[in-house]
Amino acid sequence: MTAIKVYDTHFNANEWYVIAGLCLGLFIIYKVPPRFPRKLSAIFFLCGVTFGALADHYIGSIAFSFYDTNDTSAFDFADIPALLMYGPYSYLFFYLYDPIKRKTKLAPLYILSWALVSVVFEWTAVLAGVFHYTDGYWLGISFMIYLLVQSIWVFLFHLLVNAEKNGHEALFT
Repeated sequence: MTAIKVYDTHFNANEWYVIAGLCLGLFIIYKVPPRFPRKLSAIFFLCGVTFGALADHYIGSIAFSFYDTNDTSAFDFADIPALLMYGPYSYLFFYLYDPIKRKTKLAPLYILSWALVSVVFEWTAVLAGVFHYTDGYWLGISFMIYLLVQSIWVFLFHLLVNAEKNGHEALFT
């Protein structure tokens, strides 16, 4: 068993980064006009939380331990808001993709743009002490993961929007 690494024992930049990011993200999605039915909006929000949790716990701890989140290498209560912070991010990804959904030639550029924005946000999170890379992990790996995840999200968007439009309520109940 590996010893738990402690990076910090005080409430400081990493916690403020998560709180500010979560509050700002929630504020933005509250302020934008509704574009999707509530159930679909919830799914889009939960995509970020789910994919973020999978990445943070599979890549960050369980299988590879390439990075740690927040103050220690162990999952603790302070990591929950960090996971929730991914929700507004994914909702905005889907929200901003919706107007261009019919222009499928723009999808690769959209995904690439969001992957770059994601890397910038992750880099600022690293500077704030939210992430601590280990074992040679670096932002280039995250960039590849963002490309994959956001490609899946575009596919999922089309699948869910078409299902909702065609009245497949079983997906949303």
